[in-house]
Amino acid sequence: MTETPSQTVGPFLSIGLTWPTGYLVVPEGSPGAIRITGTVHDGAGEPVPDGLVETWQADADGRFDDPTFGFGRAATRPDGSYEIVTVKPGALGDGQAPHVDVSVFARGLLDRVVTRIYFPDEAAANAADPLLAGLPAERAATLVAAAAGPGELRFDIRLGGERETVFLVL
Repeated sequence: MTETPSQTVGPFLSIGLTWPTGYLVVPEGSPGAIRITGTVHDGAGEPVPDGLVETWQADADGRFDDPTFGFGRAATRPDGSYEIVTVKPGALGDGQAPHVDVSVFARGLLDRVVTRIYFPDEAAANAADPLLAGLPAERAATLVAAAAGPGELRFDIRLGGERETVFLVL
């Protein structure tokens, strides 16, 4: 007999967890705004229609000075997709390449999983980033978004299976 988890995160009572503009870290049309879209997939490769994606990040200068800046939250849609509108964060000054931190909450998980989104136009900074440099190239690639057009990036999150996204232990 296979063991099963004694408890999982969710299903969520979603009242108050999301709001219509939660995906907007910056207002639409802000100078330098980028739209990050993607799909959350479960371990079988199926879209996760009832997940929650949270992002947080430094400002464009690589600072966390303003506690009201940098947080976004988006529920996944019935097709598992999500979007966040933000600006590219600056490098933190400690060797880390510009990145957006991400938490994913989804059915079947015992706790949230945490990962990062790195930017495809930061090849040199990404090569020097301690986290990316410590991963095999094929695993590091799961943390780098793909350009999807002017001001747009695509970052799919795979919770398991082949090409699983790298998740961090906190």
